[in-house]
Amino acid sequence: MAQKYYELIEFLKSLETDVQKFYDKGQSAAGTRLRKGLSEVKKFAQDLRNEVQEVKAERKASKEA
Repeated sequence: MAQKYYELIEFLKSLETDVQKFYDKGQSAAGTRLRKGLSEVKKFAQDLRNEVQEVKAERKASKEA
C-alpha cells in the first residue's frame, strides 16, 4: 500500500522539470506536458484514495465479525 504513495511522490517529482520550464522559461510545450502529467496525478490519487477506502471497509468488516 505505501508503495503506491511513494510512486505518486516520485511521479510528482518527475514533473518538476516541466514546471520550471513552463514558469521560469516560458515554454508553452512544457505547460502542455505538465497538464497531462497532472491529469495522471489526479487519476493516480483517485486510485490510491479508492484503495484506502477498500482497506478501511475490510478492517471494519473484520472487527464486526
